[in-house]
Amino acid sequence: MASTVPQETRDLLAYIDASPTPYHCVAETARQLDAAGFTRLAEGEAWPVELGGAYYVARGGNVIAFRVGTKAPAEAGFRLLGAHTDSPNLRVKPEPDVRKAGYAGLAVETYGGILDYTWLDRDLGLAGRVAVAGEGGDRFETRLVDVRRPILRIPSLAIHLNRGYKDDGLKLNAQQHLPPMLGLAGAKDKDGPGALRRLVGEALGVDAGRVLSWDLALCDTVPCAVGGIDEELVFAPRLDNQASCHASLAALLAAGEAAVTQVIGLYDHEEVGSGSTEGADGPLMEWTLRRLAAAFAPERAETESLARAVSRSFQVSADMAHAVHPNYEDRHESGHKPMLNGGPVIKINVNQRYATSSEGAALFEALAREVEVPLQKFVNRTDLACGTTIGPITAAKLGIRTVDVGNPMLSMHSIREQAGTLDHPRMIAVMTRFLQG
Repeated sequence: MASTVPQETRDLLAYIDASPTPYHCVAETARQLDAAGFTRLAEGEAWPVELGGAYYVARGGNVIAFRVGTKAPAEAGFRLLGAHTDSPNLRVKPEPDVRKAGYAGLAVETYGGILDYTWLDRDLGLAGRVAVAGEGGDRFETRLVDVRRPILRIPSLAIHLNRGYKDDGLKLNAQQHLPPMLGLAGAKDKDGPGALRRLVGEALGVDAGRVLSWDLALCDTVPCAVGGIDEELVFAPRLDNQASCHASLAALLAAGEAAVTQVIGLYDHEEVGSGSTEGADGPLMEWTLRRLAAAFAPERAETESLARAVSRSFQVSADMAHAVHPNYEDRHESGHKPMLNGGPVIKINVNQRYATSSEGAALFEALAREVEVPLQKFVNRTDLACGTTIGPITAAKLGIRTVDVGNPMLSMHSIREQAGTLDHPRMIAVMTRFLQG
């Protein structure tokens, strides 16, 4: 039987498999932008941007890509897509080596709102960004590392040793119960650089003593998969929110030239508040829009040109949405129960946890009608606290009207999440139409 899984969804799974950390996500995004003819710009150099040109700038786990419109931003405005590259996980501490009861392990801490119990009894690898002592006078160089084999595991406690589990539930102390096993404590690691530096050094082909520091995360080693009896589901890590990153990238590549300037911003650190140089509350997007407006502004009219551009602009903030859970249907507001494969979701919260207004919702609905994509809406139960997105942050920071949307999913913040195969191409279709102005 021929597969019915859309190619856009298969492309998404390949994108996630290539992106175990935000740094790898940015690298994979840059690879695809390079292949599409985009020019990489450096923050510290002048930007020779031209009308109709395609460019991008990257900083750590943050990448901003844009296609300049055929009209100056002051005349046609910006169309922005925003998403985030990071996901909750376990990060390696600076002094990583742990030895307990004859085992070698790693000291880790939780990043973001991790669903911790889903990390037990999984085959885990290690990936991230590493600073290595330089050669030839350089103080250090930064490299990406990806050890995608089962080197780590957090074993659960047998029920025979935890008789209160069924009555009291599983209670995990992050400091005591989440350090993963790396293996048996061996003689080769009793002296010298330690097990982690040895592992990273071998992966990078450098002496372990040159490994200086790191931003390393644990990751699932099992590839993404298509599932369900009719291949209607996807099972994957980091759907929140690399699915929205891929949709934004795919839309930018598909949109083609337009009068408006098309921009995508993929940010790091959303799961911990966005307050960093690489996060949505950082300066990179604002500086990018200022530079683009100024590039086509009359002399001494840069501020006015930016203000005019912003007044003509709109942003779609894309972050995954909660689908209704068949075993916990009561956790959803009656009448607002998004379904997998039911279409993209408009997310609404009157307390501005989402940035959607009636105007933003109307625009997104109109775009969806134009490309014949079904939509759903989500509001939280009144008695449950609502999560948030980069939408309110960037809307306030940039002064650009914003709508918050996302595709429906289950198991959000689990090591292994679930979504539908049909929603991803639908989101790309609406985003593409949005970027076309």
